[in-house]
Amino acid sequence: MSTCRPSCLDTLVHLSALTLLAGLLCTAGTPLVAMPRGERHETRHEIDHLEDRWRDAVLTGNVAAMDTLLAKDYIAITANGMLQTRDEALASLRTGALHFKLLELNDRKVRFYGSTALVTSRAEVNGSTPEGELTGSYRYTRVYVRDAGGIWRIVSFEASRIREGDNHK
Repeated sequence: MSTCRPSCLDTLVHLSALTLLAGLLCTAGTPLVAMPRGERHETRHEIDHLEDRWRDAVLTGNVAAMDTLLAKDYIAITANGMLQTRDEALASLRTGALHFKLLELNDRKVRFYGSTALVTSRAEVNGSTPEGELTGSYRYTRVYVRDAGGIWRIVSFEASRIREGDNHK
């Protein structure tokens, strides 16, 4: 097994995320922008509602709600660069290992690529993990895919801490 320094790990994490995103975008099909305006608006509203449900589930520790949001093959890259499966995410919520006191979201952007929705946002966070306090400003990307039954599920998530002095806030 090779040893990977933090900068190498950061590169691997970002390459993994980019590979996942590229695969989703390449296989997504016709862009949603071809839909009638009213239907696009309705679909955007649906994703916004799911984002609010995700936030509420995280803040209240609602495992049942989170269970309905996450796809069976869900994978996350946490803010500390660790991979997290669906089962691990649900267990973390169930046990209280991940606890948020504050989770304010803003600057949300939603883009559609066929049956894929890509959400980026900024989050102001105050909480704790088994590793310690989780406080600060983060950017995240969440990827939703509409399944064969027409249900949107979260398939991927990645969070990155915003460094002090970042000019692109």
